[in-house]
Amino acid sequence: REAEAFKEQGNAYYAKKDYNEAYNYYTKAIDTCPNNASYYGNRAATLMMLGRFREALEDAQQSVRLDDSFVRGHLREGKCHLSLGNAMAASRCFQRVLELDHKNTQAQQELKNATTVLEYEKIAEVDFEKRDFRKVVFCMDRALEFAPACHRFKILKAECLALLGRYPEAQSVASDILRMDSTNADALYVRGLCLYYEDCIEKAVQFFVQALRMAPDHEKACLACRNAKALKAKKEDGNKAFKKGNYKLAYELYTEALGIDPNNIKTNAKLYCNRGTVNSKLRKLEEAIDDCTNAVKLDDTYIKAYLRRAQCYMDTEQYEDAVRDYEKVYQTEKTKEHKQLLKNAQVELKRSKRKDYYKILGVDKNASEDEIKKAYRKRALMHHPDRHSGASAEVQKEEEKKFKEVGEAFTILSDPKKKARYDSGQDLEEDGLNMGDFDANNIFKAFFGGPGGFSFEASGPGNFFFQFG
Repeated sequence: REAEAFKEQGNAYYAKKDYNEAYNYYTKAIDTCPNNASYYGNRAATLMMLGRFREALEDAQQSVRLDDSFVRGHLREGKCHLSLGNAMAASRCFQRVLELDHKNTQAQQELKNATTVLEYEKIAEVDFEKRDFRKVVFCMDRALEFAPACHRFKILKAECLALLGRYPEAQSVASDILRMDSTNADALYVRGLCLYYEDCIEKAVQFFVQALRMAPDHEKACLACRNAKALKAKKEDGNKAFKKGNYKLAYELYTEALGIDPNNIKTNAKLYCNRGTVNSKLRKLEEAIDDCTNAVKLDDTYIKAYLRRAQCYMDTEQYEDAVRDYEKVYQTEKTKEHKQLLKNAQVELKRSKRKDYYKILGVDKNASEDEIKKAYRKRALMHHPDRHSGASAEVQKEEEKKFKEVGEAFTILSDPKKKARYDSGQDLEEDGLNMGDFDANNIFKAFFGGPGGFSFEASGPGNFFFQFG
């Protein structure tokens, strides 16, 4: 009678959804009469409402041990198994209910749910092997609708989120499990994995070591720990070699580090950028550009890689590409330094689209006034139309064009003001100089000081001399 009174009080609190008080009274009923199956069944139901499925499972199992025909006990045991992710054991419980009551609709529905969970598990296993991590996350989300307390499903979901680069979500799932069970090796492994993929390798190793303390045979934690330590060591050795100026060794070490774990996107992005820097020091600029491109493919927010590649583009006179990279950098970080780098690239791009008057005359950018005059004399005589009067129409047209360009170049580079504007990348048209209006012949005559007419005459095979008329 006393035990029944406790049970009735427990039922009253259960009806009010005061599950903690209901639990207390069902416990008193069990303490008073420990061989009553219904008391354990009721306490199991209460524990399920409190989300304490492992404890609820023990009570449900005890209830059916005391009375194998206790239908609600089998149902609750099945529900606990399913909530904890053991769909196979859940199926057996629901099948037992149907043996006792073949019309039990709840058992029929729960059996379907358990079958659904088993199907999602199988699909997830195959997709994980295929590295289709998004599909695995989808399957685990569906399975968790029926098995909300299954740590195994949550851990698999968290691991896949980490492998997809969704680190905050993965950490949140793992942290929730660790709050309930601080010794969960799988959750410790996932926390370490997130840190490892975020390039916090030292902290990651600490979590992997902790996971291995809890489960020495944890293969994934063991492999990740080994990779993390190897990656950290190779990267540091590469950095040391670079600082010492041993670029060949640094290149080899960064290359070896890149082969350790292709899944570690963030660290590998840094390694590619580091190797790109080494290649730029070795003047292997195209290789440096390729490395930086690989870096930004892995991490499109990696400013340092964009800056390094932009500088290589500048050094190889690929100014449009340099401008594109500097624009990306400046949009991300609007600093004075980045603004100036962008401006410099834009100036060089503008220059590159103009005629290179130094190249036309065949002189260096630091050529003296006298060197510019000598160069003009040589090139003007070389390309003067009269010298090619016997050539084909096509050759005559090309030489006339070159003669005009030589005149343009001399006009600009022989005038200190125009030369300064040209060197600084400014528009020459702003000075009122329209290069389409000037006469190359007039410049030629003015330079050579002839009175008017002039001609080239042959003095022998292949030899010409210039004569003013």
